[in-house]
Amino acid sequence: MKLYSYFRSSASYRVRIALNLKNLPYDYVPVHLLRDGGEQFHEAYRKLNPDAIVPTLVDNGDVLQQSLAIIEYLDETHPLPPLLPASPSDRAYVRAVALQIACDIHPLNNLRVLKYLKKELGVSDEAKNAWYRHWIEAGFAALETHLARNARTGALCFGDTPTLADVCLVPQVFNAQRFEIDVSVYPTIQRIYTCASQIDAFARAAPGVQPDAE
Repeated sequence: MKLYSYFRSSASYRVRIALNLKNLPYDYVPVHLLRDGGEQFHEAYRKLNPDAIVPTLVDNGDVLQQSLAIIEYLDETHPLPPLLPASPSDRAYVRAVALQIACDIHPLNNLRVLKYLKKELGVSDEAKNAWYRHWIEAGFAALETHLARNARTGALCFGDTPTLADVCLVPQVFNAQRFEIDVSVYPTIQRIYTCASQIDAFARAAPGVQPDAE
């Protein structure tokens, strides 16, 4: 397998965690999202991924895009350990937590959006950071309530075993901390993040230990 990744990309971070949880070896190909105008826009990479985003996973000639689709592909082709629970209702619950992060929170504060706010709309750094904090804090407040009230929540988002929900949660908390958001006001989220970060598969996927880390 070959993973095209950027060390700080939340979506790439998710896939790295999943690969590690599955104990799957892969070649890491860095795609710097800022250098030279963004290497994701270079012709060679756009031939591989016309969306000009990361991650991209190449496996046996198949070119796979979108982090959640990649992770579910890995879960179907390498089912142990599973990243989704056994029962349909529990699977729907875990997917809902993952999608709340990946579809409701993350898209509003990813690099493409922040760059557009600043370069195309002329938003100041202060206003851009306020935008980021607003959507993270609104999303985390809802997620905190969801996790704190649900009996399925254990040491992690679903019991004590890593699932797709944790794979999405950890990168989002990492990004929030980069922007100096006080995650301690979301105690359930912070507790899960701390617990998951101590698991080897999560620790090895962390941005700071990637080959392209700056």
